[in-house]
Parts: sequence; C-alpha cells; structure tokens
Amino acid sequence: MRRESAAGRHARPAGARAPAIEPSSPGHVESLVSDPRLVEERRGQIVRAAVKLFSAQGYYTTTIQQIAREAGVSTGLVYQYFRDKDDVLLLALMLVLDSYEQEIPRQLEGIEHPIERLCTAIRTYCTIVDRWRDATLLTYRSTKSLRPERRSLIMEGETRTNRILEACIRACVEAGHMRPVNEQLLAYSHVMFCHAWALKHWAFGGRYSLEQYVHEGLRILVEPFLTDKGRAQDAVDP
Repeated sequence: MRRESAAGRHARPAGARAPAIEPSSPGHVESLVSDPRLVEERRGQIVRAAVKLFSAQGYYTTTIQQIAREAGVSTGLVYQYFRDKDDVLLLALMLVLDSYEQEIPRQLEGIEHPIERLCTAIRTYCTIVDRWRDATLLTYRSTKSLRPERRSLIMEGETRTNRILEACIRACVEAGHMRPVNEQLLAYSHVMFCHAWALKHWAFGGRYSLEQYVHEGLRILVEPFLTDKGRAQDAVDP
C-alpha cells in the first residue's frame, strides 16, 4: 500500500500535479495514498482545519497553504489526499450530511413509538448541528462554490436526510397520532429549525441550552399537529 511520501512531508515539488484521472463519479476524491485508515485520518484532520478557515474567512480567500498550516501538515501532504480546494470543500460539506445519514437512523434503533421516533430524529439532528456549527454555516455559504455536479450531490444528500424525517412524520399520521399534513413541508420546517441553531446561534446560544432549544422547538413544530391520541401519549417531552 502506498503511504505518505517524503515529498508529502515537505513542500509540494514545483509543477507537481495530482494524477489527471477523471473521477468515476462527481463525489470521488482522488488520493495518492492507498491506506484507507491513513486516508480517513489525514482527510479528517485536513477537513476540520478547512472548515474552520472557510467559515472564518471565506472559501475563495482561503488557500491550500493556509489549510495545511492550520492542520499542522505540509502543503505537499494536503495534495496527497486532495487534488484541489474543490475536493476539500466537497468533503467538508459531506461531513455533516454523512453524520445525519449515519447517526439519525442509529439513534432510532429500538424506538417503536412514532412520536418518540420523530422527536428523537429532531433531537439528533440538532445535536449534530451543534457539533458542526461551523460546517453547517459553511453549507449555506459555500455550496454554490462547488462545481455544478457536486452541488447536486449536496442537494441529494439533504434530500435523503429529509426523507428520514418525512418517514417519521408519515408513521405518526398513519398511527393516528398526528393529523394529516404535508410531510415534505413539515420535514423542511424541522430541518430549518435544526439549522437555525447554527445560523442564528448568536441569538439563541445565549438564551437557551441545546436541550432547552430542542424542547421549545418540539412544542412548536410537533405538538400542535398531534391528535387527541397523540397528545395522550405525552411523548414530546424528553
């Protein structure tokens, strides 16, 4: 397996380029290192640094050299794991989307009651947003900076996550716990509420803990849609 080269631990040689290989899909990010564990570790390190800089000073003004310095690695090493800055931005944005897709279903495992499942999905979503507030802001600010085919990947990822919430809402309606609603619009209302914890943290962070914010949101975005049967369950409270 190919590991980090000596050149990667110093500066990238003048004129050196990542292999001019067309990716198999818009989301494919080429790496010169073949060890999956090392790729995951180094990319995580570099992406976290990039999220911090992109959020603080913008995508276009941030350079690979600055990202490398923030990550504590050489510029050459960055280019062993990414072909260009667009690759870094893509993985930075996918970081949050992947967290939604992996963690929300995991937190729903073993939960049977439809209302409890919906509330758990919203709480988990907010928890992920809280963990990745800078990356959430970055998604709103910089998705347009990606190549068009990669912007489509971000939208597809968001749609998949929304379908998890839509399924939770649908289960509540089918069980008679919630009155019939437009599942897509209500799911998007939930998503925007979760994102607002990052987008408007300057307003909410000093007034509410995350737990309080989620609790108030459930009272506004779930409780009013419950039927008498749903309210009798009292599953909205944490």
